[in-house]
Amino acid sequence: MKNFKEDEVRKMLIEKNEEFRKLYELHQKCEEKLKELQSKSYLTEEEKMEEKRLKKEKLGLKDKMQIFVNKFKMEMDKNANN
Repeated sequence: MKNFKEDEVRKMLIEKNEEFRKLYELHQKCEEKLKELQSKSYLTEEEKMEEKRLKKEKLGLKDKMQIFVNKFKMEMDKNANN
């Protein structure tokens, strides 16, 4: 059985798992908003708070996506050993 790499698993999950795809899309939106904020030469206090919130949200989404990746890999390993 093929041993999938993380990026391959993520691509497969984006295509086949709606919940994972939604998490991924939210993660991408956070990334875009962070890039916008980080492109500014000066951030207001509100923007600094927004940046901090977005970083936390993005990290939380990444953690949730990693759970999907780990479950997928465990299933593949289990199926390979049967």
